[in-house]
Amino acid sequence: SRFVRTDAYVRAMTEKRIVITEFGTYAYPDPCKNIFSRFFSYFKGVEVTDNALVNVYPVGEDYYACTETNFITRINPDTLETIKQVDLCKYVSVNGVTAHPHVENDGTVYNIGNCFGKNFSLAYNIIRIPPLQADKEDPMNKAEVVVQFPCSDRFKPSYVHSFGLTPNYIVFVETPVKINLLKFLSSWSLWGANYMDCFESNETMGVWLHVAEKKKGRLLNIKFRTSAFNLFHHINTYEDNGFLIVDLCTWKGFEFVYNYLYLANLRANWDEVKRQAEKAPQPEARRYVLPLNIDKADTGKNLVTLPYTTATATLRSDETIWLEPEVIFSGPRHAFEFPQINYKKYGGKPYTYTYGLGLNHFVPDRLCKLNVKTKETWVWQEPDSYPSEPIFVPHPDALEEDDGVVLSIVISPGTGPKPAYLLILNAKDMSEVARAEVEVNIPVTFHGLFKRA
Repeated sequence: SRFVRTDAYVRAMTEKRIVITEFGTYAYPDPCKNIFSRFFSYFKGVEVTDNALVNVYPVGEDYYACTETNFITRINPDTLETIKQVDLCKYVSVNGVTAHPHVENDGTVYNIGNCFGKNFSLAYNIIRIPPLQADKEDPMNKAEVVVQFPCSDRFKPSYVHSFGLTPNYIVFVETPVKINLLKFLSSWSLWGANYMDCFESNETMGVWLHVAEKKKGRLLNIKFRTSAFNLFHHINTYEDNGFLIVDLCTWKGFEFVYNYLYLANLRANWDEVKRQAEKAPQPEARRYVLPLNIDKADTGKNLVTLPYTTATATLRSDETIWLEPEVIFSGPRHAFEFPQINYKKYGGKPYTYTYGLGLNHFVPDRLCKLNVKTKETWVWQEPDSYPSEPIFVPHPDALEEDDGVVLSIVISPGTGPKPAYLLILNAKDMSEVARAEVEVNIPVTFHGLFKRA
């Protein structure tokens, strides 16, 4: 267990202060600089963090820790030593990428990031990094843009955290949570903004869903629309008889959920945390069904003909398709989040089970398994125990989708000498198989992966 030695980490530890502005934390000013020198430092541009705290993923034979900027950090997966920083801007046209790339079984990596499109308008580029070839050249050198999604607002891109991928299609969900780019660029160094200060909501936009053909790199001219929600994580996306099934962890409404996650709110007593959560968007896991074959003669009709879902898609007179979801999980202020599936075999394909972190008024206090077909759930929970994202590891000789185990790092901040442990659950019924306790504090984590030794 060790911190990735990113530039942000090394400089903060050296100077004993936050040097580079982070997502919700503004950099403390250098006490050796006066207000005039800080003012003129603005003209040097925005210094972007490489604080790689969100996820880890493979590219070729290498492993990278990442955040949501253009910087990723190569690490040694055996020793956890930091090897080097990589700036994706030097390889492909993106200003930043998500921490949730899709990695196909042959090693191909797909990701999405903001970029400047034609006439300096904003767009979203899907990038592809090929698997390692016989020439052993770094796959980064062969990265390319495969398709560009338009932005609903020229100067305000939506916050994007993940996207959907099937064997033939790419799905991008554009939400009303917007980044005010002019505010980001103009006032960063003048009045002490952090990333969160530059977010705002478009109250009238709703949600736009975009679809592109993966192999041809062609954007489909179908205008999918639905009511407003926040989105961080796609559960899975797959094709079925001319439809795309898109399963998402949503939060109702246009207000940014992160507004309720400031440290001051979470440090409040439990009753106050719950009061804050009751004002926030309501979480729901939802299924949307997107028809790909549109006939104008069906205007006013529900185009979804699949027998196993109540989700609808209605063609309107303005040629937009209005989507209404099927709710596959909902509880009073209980979120099913940080979803994981048997990704290697069922990513982009029809599936049955997903595993998630249960958030109780934002507090992660349980692990859940959900059958997306029957909506049956299984839960692991212990008092004063706070698990991380569940990671599914299939049995080497698995015959069924849920043959395997679920791994999670659990924080147990009680009075005992062992404040954390690796929890291993039977993926079929969420019963405990084993736990490996450690005598050190482990930070709460976001995402990760299982790598065979």
